[in-house]
Amino acid sequence: MPADAGAGRMGSGPIQVEPIEFRASPEPTLGVEWELALVDHTTGDLSNTAAALFERVSAGGDPGSRERIHKELLRNTVELVTGVCHTVGEAVEDLRQTLGTVRGLTGDLGVDLYGAGTHPFGEWSTQLLTPGHRYAELINRTQWWGRQMLIWGVHVHVGIDRRDKVLPILSAMLSYYPHLLALSASSPMWSGQDTGYASNRAMMFQQLPTAGLPFQFHEWSEFEAFVADQKTTGIIDHLNEIRWDIRPAPHLGTIEVRICDGVSNLTELAALVALTHCLAVDLDRRLEAGERLPNMAPWLVQENKWRAARYGLDAIIIQDSACHERLVTDDVSDLLIRLAPVAESLGCADELASVRDLMASGGSYRRQRAVHDRAGSMRDVVAGVVAELER
Repeated sequence: MPADAGAGRMGSGPIQVEPIEFRASPEPTLGVEWELALVDHTTGDLSNTAAALFERVSAGGDPGSRERIHKELLRNTVELVTGVCHTVGEAVEDLRQTLGTVRGLTGDLGVDLYGAGTHPFGEWSTQLLTPGHRYAELINRTQWWGRQMLIWGVHVHVGIDRRDKVLPILSAMLSYYPHLLALSASSPMWSGQDTGYASNRAMMFQQLPTAGLPFQFHEWSEFEAFVADQKTTGIIDHLNEIRWDIRPAPHLGTIEVRICDGVSNLTELAALVALTHCLAVDLDRRLEAGERLPNMAPWLVQENKWRAARYGLDAIIIQDSACHERLVTDDVSDLLIRLAPVAESLGCADELASVRDLMASGGSYRRQRAVHDRAGSMRDVVAGVVAELER
C-alpha cells in the first residue's frame, strides 16, 4: 500500500467521533476571499511570480496588509482577504485598500492582476507549486486532476449565531446555487479552446475528492460523524480540507459560500457579495421566525449546478421540489425585489440593486467571448479581463 494518506489507513476498532465546536458569531458578519491570477504584462500568460510578490509584501511596513494577502496552491495566484466586516461596503473598501497595495508591487515584477475563473490559454505543466506540505500532499494524492487546478474563485463568509442553524441554512442555500454561479460565471475558455461552458471552473473543481456539492446533513452530529470517517480513513487530516462549494467554517462561526467564479472588478464583486449576504441572512431570519426552510433533492441541485455552469445567464433552472422551471435571470429579478428589505436592513441596498447591472452587462463569460469573437486572440481576452479591474 502506498505511504501517502490518500491511499487510506488501515486500522481497527470503533471510529472515534470528536465534537466539532462551532464558534458562533453574534452578528451576521462578512468576510470575503478574492483569488486573483498573476499574468505577464506582455504575453498575458500566467506568471509564477507570487514568491517575489510575497517577498515585497513581507518587506513592507504594514502588518495589516500582510495579514490580508495570502498564498495559494500555485505561485501564479494571490488571494486578498478581508477582516471581519459588518457591511458589504466595509468589505469592499477593505479589499480596495489591499488591492491598491498589491497593485503597487506588481508593476516592478512585470505582471498584472487577472480576475476570472480560469485563464484562457494557460497550461498546467508550466505552473509551479507553492512550497508547503499541505499543497504537496494535495498534488501527491490527486495527481493529474490536482495539477489541472488553474482556477480562481470568490469565497464569502457569513456569520451564524447558532450552530443548529448552520446545516438548514447550508441546505437551503443550495437552491440559489445556480443564481450565484450564473451571475459570476467567468471561465468559458480552457487551454486555448472555448469549452462551451459559462463556468468550466465549476466542472473542474468538483473533480477533487473532497470538493463539489456538500452533503445535506440534518443534524450537527451527522456532520461530526462524517468528519470522523474522513479523518479515520485518511481522506482528510484537517477540517479545511473539505472543499465543498458551501461549507461550515466552525472555527470562524460562519457559513462559507464558495460557489462564485473569479471576479474581474470590485463593482461586480460587491453585487455578488451583497446577494450572498442577503440570501444567508434572509434564510437565518426565516429560520428564527420558525419557518421550515425549503430544500431541494441532491439530484436537482446537481442538475442546477450543471445547467448554470453550461448555460450561465441563459440557464433554465429547477426552482423547487415540484420541478417548476424558469429562466435564471427572471428568477434573480424577482429575488432582488424580495430581498430588498433585507438589503436595506444590512446597508447594502445599492450593492444588491447593482446585480441588475451585472445581468445587463452580460456577465464576464459573455464579455470574454465577445472580445475573442472580435479580436480572434486569447491574449486580447486576458487584456480585456485585466482592464476591467479599473471598474
